[in-house]
Amino acid sequence: MVFPTVLLKLLDWLLYHLLANSCHRGERKMRNHGFFSKNPSLKSPPQPPPYPNLTKCGDLEGRVSQTLVCDIQNTLLANSQSFFPYFMLVAFEGGSIIRALLLLLSSPILFLLDYELKLRAMVFITFCGLKVKDMEGISRAVLPKFYLENLNPKVYEVWASTGNRVVFTSVPRVMVEGFLKEYLGVGDVVGTELHTVGQYFTGLICGPGLVVKHRAIKEFFGEKKPDVGIGSSSPRDHLFLSLCKEAYVVNSTEDNIKAGANSAIMPREKYPKPLVFHDGRLAFLPTPFATLSMFMWLPPGIILAIFRLFVGIFLPYKMAIFLGTLSGVRIRVKGLNHSGTEGGKKGHVLYVCTHRTLLDPVFLSTSLGKPLTAVTYSLSKMSEFIAPIRTVRLTRDRKQDGETMQRLLSEGDLVVCPEGTTCREPYLLRFSSLFAELTDEIVPVAMNTEVTMFYGTTASGLKCLDPIFFLMNPRPIYYIQVLGKVPRELTCAGGKSSFEVANYIQRQLGDALGFECTNLTRKDKYMMLAGNEGVVLQDNRRRP
Repeated sequence: MVFPTVLLKLLDWLLYHLLANSCHRGERKMRNHGFFSKNPSLKSPPQPPPYPNLTKCGDLEGRVSQTLVCDIQNTLLANSQSFFPYFMLVAFEGGSIIRALLLLLSSPILFLLDYELKLRAMVFITFCGLKVKDMEGISRAVLPKFYLENLNPKVYEVWASTGNRVVFTSVPRVMVEGFLKEYLGVGDVVGTELHTVGQYFTGLICGPGLVVKHRAIKEFFGEKKPDVGIGSSSPRDHLFLSLCKEAYVVNSTEDNIKAGANSAIMPREKYPKPLVFHDGRLAFLPTPFATLSMFMWLPPGIILAIFRLFVGIFLPYKMAIFLGTLSGVRIRVKGLNHSGTEGGKKGHVLYVCTHRTLLDPVFLSTSLGKPLTAVTYSLSKMSEFIAPIRTVRLTRDRKQDGETMQRLLSEGDLVVCPEGTTCREPYLLRFSSLFAELTDEIVPVAMNTEVTMFYGTTASGLKCLDPIFFLMNPRPIYYIQVLGKVPRELTCAGGKSSFEVANYIQRQLGDALGFECTNLTRKDKYMMLAGNEGVVLQDNRRRP
């Protein structure tokens, strides 16, 4: 009974504040536009900002002993006037599509509310009934990607020059603390605390309410003033900046006009920490307009995905490519004329591919125009059922898997993805060396994908839906580059160890794609993103 009672109280409070604030804001806008002024010339001239722009921050050296305070919204994150997209990520990825739709439908009402009421409403819609464990997964595996992509380079430059950093923010602490501490080295995060009952959020804010930055700074530092404060140009931040010895404001609009729109984008090579793994289905920042476009696309997108699946499963290769291209799937293929792709005297070809989605072997088979057999460590029953090519599950027992792959190679061409799992970012995981011991007829294949709406991979969701999500993208792209057959002297038959062969092919594929080679493994990925080793059980009762 607690949730209906809480909901009724919130709706009553929301209605009262909505009407009161709407009238107040309407009256204030009319005054600002001179409706109540007989002489427009009597309007007071605009006042200059009381604090200098961050671009005027001088020498950054010698600040290691200093303490910096700032917010994440409109400061560390560029173009974040509203935190709506990040609440939508939590609602969609951690909650459900219904919760995300409810948050989207509330956006016109949220637009009318003041900052505090808007934040409370988004918190309630996003978190009411959400599991604490699910939120922990989202903060670890989903949100960091979008935070890094929206990190303000100029703010981070000043941020990195100081030795101690503290973030004060009115947004929920659980949404930002993991990212701030793991990627930005924040010492302390003071944010709004959410109320929980057992393992669930109630959607309400704890007793003290939303964090008020100037009060929080006084409580945190006492009589001592922080050395540097960075805030937005909003008057809300002026009070907390007055408590700092040195203060600057971030005016993203002004900075973008001066330096160009791309100046507010943090280049990947300058990320504080490399982003190798991330999870979630959404491949775009879900602003209200982008989210509305996604929901409008879903019905035709599902139909289109089913059509594309039907084409790939039942039609001949050339017909499948033709109809797939008409439906928007683009395949970019290079290197099909390399010698050595038809097998040799000792047996069939072993194609060694980078792993971007479960559809890698399917697109390779279609591009080559011949049937292939694919081996995999974890594949859902549904994916096996709808696969248009033969798939064989491996057991992770090295000896048994080697015998299985050797038998399959004697029957026909084989596809293997030695990374053992997919990776979305421009990195290659460590290659298992087992494949190198099987044959010297090895052909590396560099594969990459490009999507705009949905990722076709998941670590913590339902893997059986991976192909569907990829094919739901309006215009997905597959890049396939078949490299030349590995020279015999660089294989095990030529005296190289299996590890040397695996590392050589990894570097070759990395160079072809412009990716960085790593020593990270499948286990590293799943332990970070999902807290397990990424094994699909035979009865499919455990989510990978």
